[in-house]
Amino acid sequence: MRSDVPFPVADRRGVDRTLFGETVTDHYDWLRHGDRDEIVAHLTVENEHTEAVLAPHAELRETLFAEIRSRVQETDLSVPVVDGPWAYYSRTEEGLAYPIHCRRPADAPEDGPEQILLDENALAEASPTGFCDLRIFEVSPDHTTLLWGVDTTGDERLTLRITDLDTGEIHADVLEDLAAGSAFCTDNRTFYYLRPDEQNRPFEVWRHVLGTPTDTDERIHVESDERFHLGIGRDRDDTFVHIGASSAVTDEVWLLDAADPAATPRCVAPREQDVEYGVSHHRGGPDGGDGRLIVLTNLDAPTFRVCTAPVDGAGSAEWVDLIAADPAVTINDIDVFDTHLVLYERADGVTRMRLHWFADGRTGPIEQPEVVSTVWSGANVDPAATTLRYGYTSMVTPPSLFELDLVSGERRLLKQQEVLGGFDADAYETTRTWATADDGVRIPVSLVWRRDRPAGPGPALLYAYGAYEVPIDPAFSVARLSLLDRGFVFAIAHVRGGGELGRQWYLDGKMEHKQRTFSDTVSCARHLVAEGWTEHDRICLRGGSAGGLLVGAVLNLDPACVGAAVAQVPFVDALNTMLDESLPLTAVEWEEWGNPAADAETYERYRSWTPYENLRTDATYPPIFALGGLNDTRVGYWEPAKWVARLRHEVDVDGPVLLWTDLEAGHGGVTGRYDAWRDEARVLAFVLATVG
Repeated sequence: MRSDVPFPVADRRGVDRTLFGETVTDHYDWLRHGDRDEIVAHLTVENEHTEAVLAPHAELRETLFAEIRSRVQETDLSVPVVDGPWAYYSRTEEGLAYPIHCRRPADAPEDGPEQILLDENALAEASPTGFCDLRIFEVSPDHTTLLWGVDTTGDERLTLRITDLDTGEIHADVLEDLAAGSAFCTDNRTFYYLRPDEQNRPFEVWRHVLGTPTDTDERIHVESDERFHLGIGRDRDDTFVHIGASSAVTDEVWLLDAADPAATPRCVAPREQDVEYGVSHHRGGPDGGDGRLIVLTNLDAPTFRVCTAPVDGAGSAEWVDLIAADPAVTINDIDVFDTHLVLYERADGVTRMRLHWFADGRTGPIEQPEVVSTVWSGANVDPAATTLRYGYTSMVTPPSLFELDLVSGERRLLKQQEVLGGFDADAYETTRTWATADDGVRIPVSLVWRRDRPAGPGPALLYAYGAYEVPIDPAFSVARLSLLDRGFVFAIAHVRGGGELGRQWYLDGKMEHKQRTFSDTVSCARHLVAEGWTEHDRICLRGGSAGGLLVGAVLNLDPACVGAAVAQVPFVDALNTMLDESLPLTAVEWEEWGNPAADAETYERYRSWTPYENLRTDATYPPIFALGGLNDTRVGYWEPAKWVARLRHEVDVDGPVLLWTDLEAGHGGVTGRYDAWRDEARVLAFVLATVG
């Protein structure tokens, strides 16, 4: 890859930070606090530099984009979900970047007349920026009203509008500056919504009645603890509206009677530090009446247990085990129906499902065809249903939607993502291998490759995340085929700090153990080499957000363990960010990373691994591609910008250090599918040019 194109040189303007007896000079603080016009001008020049470096690979980029597009069935239809008298679905059309949301009468034929509820393409055209992220889409229980909330900048603050589905008229009620989340009452006129604070934390629940002035809306709940954010939703059986207050490790749930538009929230169980729980209403409880609550909690159960509780209970002391905890199996989620319960579990790093019948306590697994795979709940709207829709994928199986008859056991494939261009799943192979960490712990690694891949070491892309107890489960990717068909092996390093092996796996990679996340990744890279898959200079390491932090920390730990790196919206300036309480989410994040201002020990821990402040001047780094979003409220655009500037000034790099900032997007990047494919083609071209 070209490295002879002169790169932009960012000014060095020292700003000192003094804390716990240490003074650190940040020469690129101005990229966070400087003049906005000057910053945007600098980022624009950086984008131009990236395009110049990648210019020799323009044909490759176009080829990659064409390959991705050619595999996608552009005109497509989702499987309809029947809810009452209507069947709801979305569809896409060739040449249009966004889905169209529709419905038709449930008893109408598939080719019958449809009603378009919302066309996201029209919303994108009307967006002043071209950015369009639909974050709220909720139909009232009587199917007459649609709430829809859109983010047009990437800052995750929404404008909510209301459509009368009988007439198509858009109500005069417009709600500005909202967070994602809404819930209708069953009167079909009253709904709840969320407002964010200055740090973008959803912290207030408000109530609005259709047709009334928005300035008469009532605030019904406030979360004052800055570590907690609010969510909202309605039970499957429409009994309660739930308000959930969650920090990184603690939950509290409040219930509102969905049938009472003037209801007051009632707490299920007061928060206890490190106790997580969620509840679902079960109207088929053994005593009839108002039913009962089904509780999923880690109280006295690190791998979680399922309990029952009275609807009007007085706290966790009344929770009674329904399904006891199993130390080897983590219960991640549950679906509650009238007659049965579906458990979504994780064992040995793999997702699975289990079925429990309330009547007789029978419990049994729902088997899947591949071990290294991922399952998840589908759209199951009817609490009386005895069929279950669920999603399934693996590294070689495209996303599939199944329907399982829970009585007969018959399984039916409703839809599998069609992959055009002669895709043959049998041409690819997937497996799981285990690397050994520095301390002897075995780290699972998911692999996929093309069966006719040439023998011997070849190119590899290693992906890792390792934070928030979030697992990176094996899944199919249309874009990834472009690498596999060129001889790559793709590997996911399921490192500590993630959730692949349960709660302890997460705890073993956070706070004082955070370095394990990074050293585990190095061990996985070495394992790929030792097993003969690749060589160190042919591995590209890729990660985003907290995974971008991982990329930066791994490069500091062992720059020679990979041959290139892609860091997307990377949290590389973690210490400065977590010292700035004015930034969105800072206080919320303290339970994940610690508060560096609180004590010298936590400060020193950050100082030991934050990528921006631990660059190696005694080693050569591989080529690096960093990507950010100007409107990102989760990881500021300045983090990759500062990191790139400092890398170029202080470090010897064997190739280019590139920065690309999307000037009209946020944390999730662009929203239209064609733009997203082009962005991915840019990244894949970098990967192929450096290690392919």
